[in-house]
Formats: sequence, C-alpha cells, structure tokens
Amino acid sequence: MKLQRKNRLRAITAGALAVSGVLVLTACGSDDNSDSGGGGSKAASNIKCDGKGQLLASGSSAQKNAMDLWIKTYGAACKDTKLNYKATGSGAGIQEFLQGKTAFAGSDSALKPEEVKSSEQICKGGKAIDLPMVGGPIAVGFNVPGVDKLTLNADVLGKIFNSEIKKWDDPAIKALNKDANLPSLKIQAFHRSDESGTTDNFTKYLKAAAPKAWPHEPGKAWEGEGGQSADGSSGVSSQVKQVSGAISYFELSYATANSIKTVDLDTGASAPVQATVENASKAISEAKVKGTGSDLALDLAYDTKADGAYPITLVTYEIACDKGNKASTLAATKSFLTYVASEDGQTSLKELGYAPLPTEIANKVRESVKSLS
Repeated sequence: MKLQRKNRLRAITAGALAVSGVLVLTACGSDDNSDSGGGGSKAASNIKCDGKGQLLASGSSAQKNAMDLWIKTYGAACKDTKLNYKATGSGAGIQEFLQGKTAFAGSDSALKPEEVKSSEQICKGGKAIDLPMVGGPIAVGFNVPGVDKLTLNADVLGKIFNSEIKKWDDPAIKALNKDANLPSLKIQAFHRSDESGTTDNFTKYLKAAAPKAWPHEPGKAWEGEGGQSADGSSGVSSQVKQVSGAISYFELSYATANSIKTVDLDTGASAPVQATVENASKAISEAKVKGTGSDLALDLAYDTKADGAYPITLVTYEIACDKGNKASTLAATKSFLTYVASEDGQTSLKELGYAPLPTEIANKVRESVKSLS
C-alpha cells in the first residue's frame, strides 16, 4: 500500500502499513489509540472531537491508506469514537450506505442519479451528496524483464487492455520506446474483478483519450475483452509484482508499496508524464465542480495535454446525507470529516502517494461538511 520516493517513502509507507494493523484492533475496541508520531500529535491537537461510540464506514480501497492514517490520528485525539472503515470497494460501499448500514461511504466515482434517488429512503428529508476528499494518480504498473522505463499512450493502453496488442515487442510499443530492449513476451493484462471506482476512472481516461482504441463505455465493472482479473487494488498490484509480463492499473501507493515500475504517459505534451502526486495535482486542478448545492461532484480532465499533467487520476468522495443523517452518528461523522478536509488532514496525504485537494475545492468541501444535518 505505499512507497515510491525511494528509501524515505519506503520507511513512511512501512509505518502506515503498521498503522493498518493497529486499526483493526482499534475498531474492535482496543484502548491503545496512542499516537507516537510528532506530526500526528500536532494534527491531533487541532481536532475538535464530537460524538462517541462506533462509527462505521466502507467503500473505496483507493483511499484505504489515507483512511488508515486519518483514523490513527483522529483516534489519538478522540478516544470516545471508534471508527471502522472497511475497504470493500466503491460499489459495495455505496450499497451498504444505501442500506443504512454505515454512516458514510467512500467512492471513487460520483453517485449516479438513481443512487441519489435511492438515498432519499435513508436520508430522511434530504439526499446523499458527493464530498471529494482524496485525490491521486492511478498508476499503470508493469513487470517486463529487462525494462526499467516504459512509455505508453492512451491508444496503446486501450489496445493492450482490449487484447488487441498481445506481445511486449509489438511495433506500436517499440515506436514509443526506441531505446528499450523489449522482449517477445506475452502481455498479461490484469483488471479488477470487483466493481471499482478505480476501474471507472481508468476506463474514463481510455474513452476520453483514445475512443477508437477503447470502444467500451466507462464504468465500475470491467467491459474490456480478455485479460485476467483479481480482487481489489491489492490483488491486481500483487499479480503485477509476481507475474512476468504483467500490466495493470492501481493507485500509486500500491505501486510504491510493492516497488512496481510505472508507465510514463505520452499525452501529446512536450514530454512523457510520470505518475507522481505533483503531476496528478496539475490535472486535478483543472477539474470543474458539476454538482449543485452542497454536492461537489467533479468533472476531471482525463484528456488533458498540459505539460506535466498526469491525466489518469481519481478523486475519492465521501458519501453522506446532506440532511437526515442518523442522530446517533451525525456529530462524530461531521467531526471526522471536518478533520480529514482540514489543512492538517490534507497535507498528511502527500507522503502516502495522494494529492491534496486544490484549495478552492477543499474550501467548498469544508463548507459542505459544516452544513451536514
């Protein structure tokens, strides 16, 4: 789950992985919520605690590493609230929220109109809204023996994941990598088996940037031809790590955690663009709010050609009721979401491979969280 700025980021990520183990105990009632990190202690001192008891949430696996860190820091300050976040995937998280099982959900895609309509049964007198909270690049990781640096474009990626390009020494790949020693090795393309917002965003990129190479409609469920599947970002990244000739898509933090090489994208900019937090932030900063009122669903610039802008990005939304939240969890939900949307909550994300929200969007999120009732 995290690690790419060489040794320093490896150490940071290892610590965050340890956090993940601690959280399971915390959610089950452990009293050990202490935070030994100096940065965490500072952030904890700025948190306004409210509410108490169990706070259940589920959804996006893309934000799991961020949630692990946020929960650890929040738990150090607010010992009366035990937050349990299950990374079940965006589709499952939305369904659990719509069934009234959780206080909020995490989704890497904004709610569909029919989901908003369905939420009126849970959000008495209101409806579910999208609160963007976590941004970052979707890396394309590869495992090709003898190849350390690889450049691909949307057209080639679309054909790889639609089983039209089948060997690593295909002329289309060679044309983009003239100095690489590409082997005549079968491409093993892996996609998500579960419904995933990561898949939704990845296929939105393919559809926007290479509609001829990717004829399928974007969505949480995989529509491409052929390939192999695995569950969750952890599953597909593990396959890339283990299988010679493999390629897949997952959040940058999974690439860094497993020391997986990532593709540079030829977007039509002056130079290929690397999958980094900074480059993803440039693309996310071009996003426009398409939601209305307190809903802050975004239109992302998947087809950007701006220099240094990495276009395969996702934004994870926290899904909550604008009105009609459960009285038993409302105070704690607002307290936790207020912290994660704060400057402290957002700046803590950088070292984990996530992109903090642009200031203008973050300010709008804070106002929306404040208005939850």
